[in-house]
Order: sequence, then structure tokens, then C-alpha cells
Amino acid sequence: MQKSVTFINLDPSGPLKEYAFEKLDRFDKYLDGSAIAKVVLSVEKFRHIAEISISGDGFMINAHEETSDMYSAIDMALDKLEKQIKKNKKRFKKRRSTAARSKAYPREELSVPSSEELSLEANPQIVRTKTIDYKPMDINEAILQLRLVKDNFLVFTNSQTQQVNVLYRLKDGNYGLIEPAL
Repeated sequence: MQKSVTFINLDPSGPLKEYAFEKLDRFDKYLDGSAIAKVVLSVEKFRHIAEISISGDGFMINAHEETSDMYSAIDMALDKLEKQIKKNKKRFKKRRSTAARSKAYPREELSVPSSEELSLEANPQIVRTKTIDYKPMDINEAILQLRLVKDNFLVFTNSQTQQVNVLYRLKDGNYGLIEPAL
């Protein structure tokens, strides 16, 4: 773990810095990969403030503590961090176990197609036929009809041209019209 200590309104103290580093070493057992720990120690009037942030393993946690003694502020901030790390690790393990379980029992739609299936895809076949009754109406009636249904398109006979047309809904809320060329 990479560690850094910054002193604000406080003379840099070797024993204080070593104390913070020594206490941060206990987090190595919780962190799998590399992590960065930043400790900011400051004094404002009679308040001793310890701010510690640790980032690594896909999360970032912070703790802030104010007391009348700098050593106790460091201890209390580190206790808060330990609780947060345990909570995040528990949450992360639960998420990973759920993902591992879904990989252990794959769904049929997620299975990898065999070479026979891939060769059949080269020659697609019609596997389902649906008949649509289309009614004669003008374009304005077709727009009103399409607004009423949840489908993205409507097939109708244009009452002006007596041709089969397709009216479809665009992503921006407008409509498109497909007319056959004569």
C-alpha cells in the first residue's frame, strides 16, 4: 500500500507519521491489490483532525475524525475505515458470488452456438409467419391509430393511393412512412 501523510498547521512529527503508517498496515489483509492511503493531519485551535482516504480494489473510502488528541483521532478514523472496508468487501463478495452462480448455471439463450448451428445461420429460414389485417385509411388516421397501439409500426392501405403503406414510430417521437414505388 502506498501511504502519504500531510501535516496542516502542525509541525511534521516522525513518531506521529510512523504511528499512522503502522496503523494503516492492518488494512493490507483486507485489500487484495494495490491501494493508496492518504492521511491529512491538521490542528485548528484545540481540535486535532485526522482525515484518511483509501482508494483501491474498485472503491474509495474516507473517514474524518476530530478529537482533543491526534493519536485518538487517527485511531477513531481508522476504526471507521475498517468498518467501511468490511462492509464494501462483504457487498463485493455477495455481488461476485451472484455473478459466479449465474455463470455456473448458464441460461439457454446465453449458450454458445455449435458449429452446426452456425452453418444453419448462413441459410436463414422463415420460422414464424404472422398475418396482418390492414384496413383502408388515410395517413392522419394511421397516425392516430399508431398512437393508440404499443407497436412501433402499422400496416395499412392508403385510401388515396390504394397501396399498402407502413407507418413507423421514430425514436424522436416523429413518424416515418414507407410507400411502394410504382
